[in-house]
Amino acid sequence: MGKNVHVTPRPNGFAVISAGAQRASVIMPTQAQAIAVARPQAARNGSELVIHRPNGQIRASDSHGRDPRNIPG
Repeated sequence: MGKNVHVTPRPNGFAVISAGAQRASVIMPTQAQAIAVARPQAARNGSELVIHRPNGQIRASDSHGRDPRNIPG
């Protein structure tokens, strides 16, 4: 499984950054545009897309890895 891809708020927009990276791969003006860039990146990596609210809290996450199919509940 690859590194998680985060969409995080910045003063000038929203950044797309891989876990452990020091710099953002791209900064987009809106969160929707940043998600559109980050989703294919997470799918290529087989990792999780983590979307943060403007206050920094995690809003949603979307797994693009191999999830087990025998999850109870």
